[in-house]
Amino acid sequence: MASDMDTTRAVAIIVATSFLAAVACVRTARGVEYTFMKDAVQAPQVSYYDYIIVGGGTAGCPLAATLSQRFRVLLLERGGSPYDDERIGNMTRFADTLSDTSPGSPAQRFVSEDGVINSRPRVLGGGSCINAGFYTRASDEYVRDVGWDLEATTAAYRWVEDAVAFQPELGPWQAALERGLLEAGIAPQNGFTFDHLGGTKVGGSIFDAEGRRHTAADLLRYARADGLDVMLRARVAKILFNVRAGSRPVAHGVVFHDSQDQMHKAYLSNGHGNEIILSAGAMGSPQLLMLSGVGPADHLRSFGITLVLNQPAVGQGMADNPMNAIYVPSPSPVEVSLIQVVGITEVGSYIEGASGANWGIRRSGSGDNNQPRNFGMFSPQTGQLATVPPNQRTPEAIARAAEAMSQLDGSAFRGGFILEKILGPLSTGHLELRNRNPDDNPSVTFNYFAHPEDLRRCVAGVSIIERVIQSKAFVNFTYPYFSVETLLNMTAGFPVNLRPRHDNDSKSLEQFCKDTVMTIWHYHGGCLVGRVVDTEYRVIGVDALRVIDGSTFNASPGTNPQATVMMLGSPLPKESCPVTGPSLSLKNQEFRSVK
Repeated sequence: MASDMDTTRAVAIIVATSFLAAVACVRTARGVEYTFMKDAVQAPQVSYYDYIIVGGGTAGCPLAATLSQRFRVLLLERGGSPYDDERIGNMTRFADTLSDTSPGSPAQRFVSEDGVINSRPRVLGGGSCINAGFYTRASDEYVRDVGWDLEATTAAYRWVEDAVAFQPELGPWQAALERGLLEAGIAPQNGFTFDHLGGTKVGGSIFDAEGRRHTAADLLRYARADGLDVMLRARVAKILFNVRAGSRPVAHGVVFHDSQDQMHKAYLSNGHGNEIILSAGAMGSPQLLMLSGVGPADHLRSFGITLVLNQPAVGQGMADNPMNAIYVPSPSPVEVSLIQVVGITEVGSYIEGASGANWGIRRSGSGDNNQPRNFGMFSPQTGQLATVPPNQRTPEAIARAAEAMSQLDGSAFRGGFILEKILGPLSTGHLELRNRNPDDNPSVTFNYFAHPEDLRRCVAGVSIIERVIQSKAFVNFTYPYFSVETLLNMTAGFPVNLRPRHDNDSKSLEQFCKDTVMTIWHYHGGCLVGRVVDTEYRVIGVDALRVIDGSTFNASPGTNPQATVMMLGSPLPKESCPVTGPSLSLKNQEFRSVK
């Protein structure tokens, strides 16, 4: 029979990727009551606006706030309010949010055709409500490459940072990670900065000093109340086009349904420059274009969708930055921390980490010790990091696993993990419809590590993690009898995805990368600049329609995209007027890139 220590060691791998549980933490609801925010059941059957924004996420919220200063704006969000859901507002209940697979959950789970389990946001504020909170700008090189003005972009970042970004205070584990990265050669030491700088740095966080999350929904505080209507639980079915022979199709309205399945129509008011803006994310924006008749002709016709424009590039170029992690059990207590420190290497990978004791390990009932323990993303009930592999999740197996885990001491879950994620990536895939239901996830393939350079970057990143684990700085947070090979085997044994396993994971880092790949939710593409939208983010081939979100990115900006996505909707100083990136001129009522 295994000893208690053996049991502790074996079960410690259960927390190998607890990051994806912790990343769902969101700030405590602060009683925000926007007068312009309503449930879609209150929407009129027909309405008219200057701008209609589809998707109240990381890009849609700041865009709506900025545009409302001069225009009448409708923001349609398929999910609810982050301020009304106690699970979102209460950091200790993040596991409840991610394990909720109901139609109203703020996190909608999907599995890519690659076998990697993922989530897409379904809540006002979008991905900023379910991520790790790390805040960092794109590099100057990235900004120049996409054609944005560096000074204007910096000003736009600051607009976001004034509302949602903070300097984190490092605990012992994160401080050890910082020193370990420097010891591993990831220099120089850049201290705290929002900027993307090679070496080791402490990045920003959307968690404040009290641990409250600030999201893109908070940027709606900049809105002019009389200029904005936000409709929650508004599920957009399609974009409406005027199509005339010999003329370009013109977007002029949308059809959406409320939570009672009542249909509503919103139209653009008469006026030069009025437009519909898609900000539904890398999954939602290409999906909605296809459902509206803009996409690959044969694919759309196979679903009986009336073709508006044959655009084969819609849904192409889908990419997800692969993440691989090594779990490191700790003999010493560690603080609960999300992503705070990052090593920006010269080998094309970023090194980060998260730590904690008893992540998601609590009684389900408040103050009731007789209630079963909830193990967060490691619980048998949840999807990505469940202790029961997905193809074995019978009710009986789930019950047995839950009972076994409930008997474990909390020390079995003490430790942290160090992850690497690659820049880019260079590997890309595609998105296709499964059906005509906009509420259902489309089919997506990311083709992780299809490009050999991505695999090389992963191997180089994992090698750096090994040096950090073996560093003097990290000695208090590692067991001396756990070799790196043991840690690799422990991590590889955890069912983090639906991909097949191999016996040589600890011997071949290439195989380890392929077998243990996960998402860090930085997927992008599907409406790429130069293929689906032009440099002004106008959909090519139609009028009065733009896409403003991560689906337009050819590569993920910086070590985390959320700062850049929020920045897209922020206003420049008065003398400049437009928002940056796909910038909207509030003076001239037209979009143009800041160059």
